Amino acid sequence: MFPNIKYVSAADALSIIESGMRVYVHGSAQTPLFLLKELGAQKDRLRDVEMVFITVQGDITVARPEFEGHFKLNCMFVSEPVRKAVNEGRADYMPVFLSDIPDLFNRGILPLDVALVQVSPPDKHGYCSLGLSVDIARSAVNNATHIIALVNPRVPRTHGDSIIHATRFAKMVYHEAELPEVDYGSKVADAELLIGANIAEMIEDGSTIQMGIGTIPDAVLKKLTGHKNLGIHTEMLSDGIIPLFENDVINNSKKVIHPYKTVTGFAIGTRKLYDYIDDNPAFTFLDIDYVNDPHVIRRNPKVVAINSAIEVDISGQVCSDSIGTKQYSGIGGQMDFMRGAALSVGGKPIIAITSRTAKGVPRIVPTLNPGAGVVTSRGHVHYVVTEYGSAYLFGKNLRQRARALINIAHPDDRAMLEEACFNRFHKF
Repeated sequence: MFPNIKYVSAADALSIIESGMRVYVHGSAQTPLFLLKELGAQKDRLRDVEMVFITVQGDITVARPEFEGHFKLNCMFVSEPVRKAVNEGRADYMPVFLSDIPDLFNRGILPLDVALVQVSPPDKHGYCSLGLSVDIARSAVNNATHIIALVNPRVPRTHGDSIIHATRFAKMVYHEAELPEVDYGSKVADAELLIGANIAEMIEDGSTIQMGIGTIPDAVLKKLTGHKNLGIHTEMLSDGIIPLFENDVINNSKKVIHPYKTVTGFAIGTRKLYDYIDDNPAFTFLDIDYVNDPHVIRRNPKVVAINSAIEVDISGQVCSDSIGTKQYSGIGGQMDFMRGAALSVGGKPIIAITSRTAKGVPRIVPTLNPGAGVVTSRGHVHYVVTEYGSAYLFGKNLRQRARALINIAHPDDRAMLEEACFNRFHKF
């Protein structure tokens, strides 16, 4: 064990934070829930503390209504724990490409007073790991004036840009707790398995894959067991990769950059995934401004980017972050990989959606809901895949796009869409 490690109470560590400061909060499976709870207990001495973060997991104490005025949440991605606060006006959303967030810190556009991170215990050399969430955390700890570390032995040690020396921390708090878990594989529905099968047919052996968040990427992975020599370069990953690793379907042998390495920014899944990743040299967790750089992504051939959406209109505009004016998620890294895959030799940028929501609402629509945000423009769209097949839109005019999308819409929605096309284009 590295000598001279001094742990303090959470109350002592958090006393660094003062009113008006801007505080970065580590995200995803690394969300420092214990520190956030303890910080909430200090609310009476604090006003207008700005909290910035992307995806967070668990009960975010400071997002509750009674903390308004004490803490200001400025979300760069809207995940479920803070969605209500954003849509009730108690928190804010900042639209930004995931790959651009490090620049906000590096260039001083969002100077950070404090970073709250959750890390693995120091090794014999004094190095801790940022664990499963390196993404924007790397640039946050590089730029924050003070770093407060929640040291948790349940945090996996990851390789890449995750290493940080204990001497960098202003305060260290020791607290053992299980990390947040999400089991995407258990939520995959029949329609999503059909989408997975459709996309699997489009993926060639030797391809490099990126997967967005949700059940559809896991459905695709379930259908890749017969493939060979696949690689991974992705902003995030989850449990679905494990069987493919164990059966040598994923081995990264055909990648041009980082061969034999799975490159990612963060991971979220079950404890099985966290244990699989722990000290596993086959995984490299890197700063998101590198992982999501389209010029880096394109260097691998046959990049297949698989991302979900909320709705797609008949011209190919993709809304992925809002339901009308209600914020649901964020821009994230979708466009980073859609563009990177499009520039890759033999690449395939794919938007994957079920034809209808669980409540029967069409996802392929004449026009986007009023107020809906366009994350991927119609100029960037190539493939749209549903359980009814795939539509290739690149190089097609508006009328041709509409026909292609109607062919993969839910059968009960096609007459409505055809009428809308006729009204818009005057013939169909």
